[in-house]
Amino acid sequence: MAKFTLNRAATGLLVIFTVATLTFFLLRVLPGGPFDTDKVLPPEIEYNIAKKYRLTEPVWKQYLFYISDLSRGDFGPSYKYIDRSVNDIIRDAFPVSLKLGAVALLLSVFSGIGLGVASSLNPRGAVDIFGVTVSTALVSVPSFVIGAVLVYALSIRLGLLPAALWGRPEHYVLPAITLAAGPTAYLARLVRSSMLEVSNAPFVVTARAKGVTRTKIVLKHILKNALIPIVTVLGPIAAYLVTGSFVVEQIFEIPGMGKFFVTAVSNRDYPLVMGITVVYTMVLVLANFSVDICYAYIDPRIKFGKGH
Repeated sequence: MAKFTLNRAATGLLVIFTVATLTFFLLRVLPGGPFDTDKVLPPEIEYNIAKKYRLTEPVWKQYLFYISDLSRGDFGPSYKYIDRSVNDIIRDAFPVSLKLGAVALLLSVFSGIGLGVASSLNPRGAVDIFGVTVSTALVSVPSFVIGAVLVYALSIRLGLLPAALWGRPEHYVLPAITLAAGPTAYLARLVRSSMLEVSNAPFVVTARAKGVTRTKIVLKHILKNALIPIVTVLGPIAAYLVTGSFVVEQIFEIPGMGKFFVTAVSNRDYPLVMGITVVYTMVLVLANFSVDICYAYIDPRIKFGKGH
């Protein structure tokens, strides 16, 4: 287990370093610069501003400065938010995205697993047809359409929930539903197919022959053994829900990292784009690592030995 953890940690660090390096150079390749949209400044002032942010140095030297600062956990200053560093912005915005992602994750897990289990209990029945229809619809419709429909129906027409902003518990409802719609549909279809596959396994047939109750068969035998593929996708889904809320945060005016990331890209705010990208990568690495650890607890047959 210790060797596995060290190997995964080394791999994670390599992934973060690679993503940080690619992001740094790709931003430099893009046309335009961080101060091109500002008003025209005298050449000497423009030079002093660029010098302040080390943009007058060769690209390779800027990269060494960046990697050196990154190794100390310093993402540098923001080009557009003059009075705030990237660390300050992430410190304020990440908890917002994390809370929204956590609520959406809980909603998608319980809804997706519940809908998938209900569909698998009576294949091609009324509940199954309803579940498959809903899952297909939620997968097919983009999140910005779902968000717009929810705002129109529940906020504008009925006045039940606030259409935007952040801070109170009721502000979580619409964005969390919008963000969780896609993962809920995906989990529901995955749970259904996994449970139907496990239902025909020999140990399930044996349990039925012994007269074990249906509830015990479903919970102890079928659902437990169908969890492996479900847990496999929970890592990427969790990372997506925490880091992939760009559109949702824009629609509902949520001050999370997704909103800052969109504005940073349009403003060519290099340090902010790179800082948020690195944090997103760290979340994905940690989520996948957590999934690997969960394997051993869900299925004792999985051991972390050579080759893992």
